[in-house]
Amino acid sequence: MNEKTYTIIDRLQRELLTGDGAVGTMLYAKGVSLDSNFEHLNLIRPALVKELASEYAAAGAQIIETNTFGANFTKLSAIGLGHKVVEINLAGARIAREAVAGREILVAGSVGPLVSVKGDDKELSPAEMEAIFSVQCKALTEGGVDLLLLETFSSLVQLEAAVRAARGCSVPVCASLAFLEGGRAADGTSVERFCEAMEAAGADLIGANCGAGPMELLKVIKRLATLTDKPISAYANSGFPEYRDGRYIYRATPEYFADMAAEMAAAGANLLGGCCGTTPEHINAIARKITGLKPAVRSRTPLITVSEPVEAPQKAASFLDNWGSRKVITVELDPPKGIDCSKIITGSRRLKEAGADAINLAENPLARPRMGNIALGSIIQREVGIEVIVHVTGRDRNLIGMQSDLMGASLLGIRSILAVTGDPATMGDHAGAKSVFDLHSFTLIKLLSDMNRGVNAIGNPIGEGTGFTIGAAFNPNTRNMNVQAERLRKKIANGARFTQTQPIYDPAILFEALDSTGDCDIPFLPGIMPLVSERNAEYLNNEVPGITVPDAVRARMRGLEKEAGAREGLAIAKEFIDATFAAVGGYYLIPPFGKYELAEELIKHIQQREREQQ
Repeated sequence: MNEKTYTIIDRLQRELLTGDGAVGTMLYAKGVSLDSNFEHLNLIRPALVKELASEYAAAGAQIIETNTFGANFTKLSAIGLGHKVVEINLAGARIAREAVAGREILVAGSVGPLVSVKGDDKELSPAEMEAIFSVQCKALTEGGVDLLLLETFSSLVQLEAAVRAARGCSVPVCASLAFLEGGRAADGTSVERFCEAMEAAGADLIGANCGAGPMELLKVIKRLATLTDKPISAYANSGFPEYRDGRYIYRATPEYFADMAAEMAAAGANLLGGCCGTTPEHINAIARKITGLKPAVRSRTPLITVSEPVEAPQKAASFLDNWGSRKVITVELDPPKGIDCSKIITGSRRLKEAGADAINLAENPLARPRMGNIALGSIIQREVGIEVIVHVTGRDRNLIGMQSDLMGASLLGIRSILAVTGDPATMGDHAGAKSVFDLHSFTLIKLLSDMNRGVNAIGNPIGEGTGFTIGAAFNPNTRNMNVQAERLRKKIANGARFTQTQPIYDPAILFEALDSTGDCDIPFLPGIMPLVSERNAEYLNNEVPGITVPDAVRARMRGLEKEAGAREGLAIAKEFIDATFAAVGGYYLIPPFGKYELAEELIKHIQQREREQQ
C-alpha cells in the first residue's frame, strides 16, 4: 500500500469525510450551455472551473473532484477533441489543485464511463476499454490527484476495466456504480454482485452515486455495509429533476439532503457528497451534519436473498421445428404504408397454402413509416394461422418503450423476433425524425434473452418469460467474412437461435459464409430477393446498404423489365437455389414490391427439388 493510499484509507476509517457536489449542474447555473462540453472548459475557461471548485471547498468539502468526468477518448473524439485527452485531464487536475492550495483538502480525479456512437453496434473489448481508461487515469495521476474516483458507471464490465486501469497508477481507487430503483444497475447488476466484483478487482473504496435519489441510495448503502469492510462512498443526486420555466429544477432541499446523508453515514458510509442537482449549499449542509463524526460500526453479515424461481414458459410451436427434416422457408412481406392490410393478409394466406413456414415482417424498412408490424403480425397469425417473424429495430424505440412493446408482443402471441439495429432515420423521408439507438443488435438480442428468462433490462422480474425465438441478421456481402462471423458468434452468445442473411446472388459468397460460421450451430437461412428489372438490380447494388449484385448478374438483367425482367430474376434465383440446395436447411425469400407470387414460384421450385431427392 503506497503512502497516499494509507493516508486516505486510514483517515476514512477514523472520520467521515465530505465530498463535493454536482459539476455539470453548477456550470449550467453559471451560464454554460447544456450543449457545451464541460471538460473542454478546463482549457478555454479555467477560471470558471476554478471558481466552482473554490466554492465547494469554501462550503466544507474535504475532497474536491476534477472537472474530467467525460474527459476520455470516446466522448472527446465525438466532438473532435480526442487528441486533447491528456491535456484536458492535466488541466483539470491542475485547476483543482490551485483551488485547494494551502488547505488540507484532497483532490479526486473524476473518471466517468465511456460512450458509444448512437447506432454503432461495434462493442469495445474489455482490453480496449482498459487502454482508454488508462490514458485518462495516468494523466490525472501525473497531474497530482490524491485518488481516482470512478463514478456513475452503469456497466459492471466497463467499471471492472476502469478499475484495472486505475490500479496501474500510484493512487487509491474509488469505484462507484449508479443503481436504479430496486438496487440494480442499468445492466442488471445487483449490489451483491457489484461488491463482490470490486473486492476482487482491488478497489480501495466501494460506493454508489447518482441513480434514483437519496432514498434509494440509502437502501444500497445499507446493503453494501453488510458486504464489505472497505470504506464506502455515497454521492446521491438531488432526486428527480422537474422542468420548469425552461430550466431543470431539483427539488431536494439542502436540509433534506443532509438528513439523508446522515442516515447513510449511520448505515456505514464513510465519504458523503452529492451528484446531479446538488450545490455548494447541499454540501455545506452535509458538512455541518457529519464533520467530526466517526464512521459507524458495521456488522458484516451478508444479506441472503432468495429469488423465486422463474418458470420457463411452455415452448410454443416454432417455424424451426421442421429444421433438418425438410427445407424451412420464410418469406418477407412489407407491412402497408397505410392502414389497409387486406393485400398482405391475402399474400400471407397464399404463401401458407404454397408451403411457407413463416412470414417475416420488417419494421419500417429504409426508415420509412409503415403499419406497426407487431399488431399486424398478431392479426396475420390469428386470421391466417401462419407464424410471423417480427423484425424489431433499435432505431425506433428507447429502452423503456422497447421493453413495453416486447411484453405486448408476447401478450399478442408473437413467438419469433429478428433483432436488428435498423437503418438510420436519416435514410428515410421524414427529415425531422431522429434515431434512438438505445439498443443495437447485440444488446437487443441480450434484452430478448433476459426477457425470455423472466427479467427486464435491469434484472427485475416480469413474471413468466416471453418465450421468444430470437433471430439475428447476417451480412455476407462484405470484404471480411471473418468479421461478420465473429459478430454472429457474439449474437449467439447473447441468445440468438437462428440467423437470416441479406440477399445473396453469388453461391460462392454463401459457401464462404457457411465455411466461416461452421462452428455456429444454429439454423442459417440465406436471403434470396428475386430481381425484376435492370433498374431494380442497379438500385439494389448502388443504393441499398448490405446488398451487392455481382456484375455477371447485372449483365443478365441489362435491358430487361416487366415480365421479361421478372422471368430472368426468377431464373437467377432458381439457379442460386440449385447451386446451394445441399448446403443449407432452408431459405429466406424476399420478394420485392410485395410480389408474393414470385415467392410462390420459388417455394414450388424448392419443393420440386425436395421431391427429386426423395
